[in-house]
Amino acid sequence: MKTTPGHNRSRARQGAWVRVPLVLAAATAVGLAGLAGCSSGKPAYCTDRTNLQNSVKGLTSSGISGIKTQLKQIQSDATTLVSSAKSDFPSETGAITSSVNTLKSSVTALPSSPSVAQAATVTSDAASVVSSVKSFVNASNSKCS
Repeated sequence: MKTTPGHNRSRARQGAWVRVPLVLAAATAVGLAGLAGCSSGKPAYCTDRTNLQNSVKGLTSSGISGIKTQLKQIQSDATTLVSSAKSDFPSETGAITSSVNTLKSSVTALPSSPSVAQAATVTSDAASVVSSVKSFVNASNSKCS
């Protein structure tokens, strides 16, 4: 079968026009998939909650040096969580702020060779941080699970 040069060109154009909708459909599908990945439908503080939970894991069993080491990260994660969740959970975030501030104060006041009573105060304050985080987790479970 003999074709003319113009005939081949029109067939090539036809193929190009068939591919355009396929390319657009693929681009749309990729774009929608990307948008779906941006939002899980959960509030932003759910990720902040997980970060703070991870920061306080093992806090009460890590001893004074472990508490000192973890404190800066706990403060940072607590501040981030409180900023993102304060309007939805004012009581729980207030308790987190208070307990973290109390722990910071007791750690800062420790001498280089703390007494048993001073170490017990720091350990008790660390337990209060863990407890306040746990209360927030329980209160926010319905939004973050």
